Amino acid sequence: MSSLIDRLAVKLTPEAARVPVGPSEGTRRAAVAVVLHEGPDPRVLLMKRAERESDPWSGHISLPGGRYEPEDVSLLTTAIREAREELDVDLSTMRLLGMMPAMHPFTSGRGGVEVTPFVFASESIVATQCGPEALSAFWLPLDQAVSGALDGTYTYPGTNRQFPSWNYEGHVIWGLTWRILGDVLATGR
Repeated sequence: MSSLIDRLAVKLTPEAARVPVGPSEGTRRAAVAVVLHEGPDPRVLLMKRAERESDPWSGHISLPGGRYEPEDVSLLTTAIREAREELDVDLSTMRLLGMMPAMHPFTSGRGGVEVTPFVFASESIVATQCGPEALSAFWLPLDQAVSGALDGTYTYPGTNRQFPSWNYEGHVIWGLTWRILGDVLATGR
């Protein structure tokens, strides 16, 4: 039976991930890194965001990543830069499997930010050192997420809006992060 990384490598293309970013036409862009480690227990690297008033996702669990800057040659460059800034992780030493389709957070809608996920394979559980934008980092076991053992519901603060989530060791993974990981797992089937 082939592994998640092997199946993703067949379906994703690293060449497409290296395309330079063109004019945005008013769309704000961002990129995130989906860093997978596959062993007997496949895992993905996640972080808890620092708490700041100006950040709508303050304190939430996310993939490493952030906003595209004009000096970034591509969105791949953005993902690599942000992973280094947030967690001191060097993605350039990892195998790039490719990119997933861009998505929009529930809270920003189509007029908000467009987030492109880039999938990497790491041969080891890399050590992290949190920068100012991250409070902590951890590796989520994907087999537990797929099994349904982590399933839960997240209620967005100040509303009655509920979203599917995973609950792992006191962390709630929901929203765009949950959707991106769901797409990665579905693509890797």
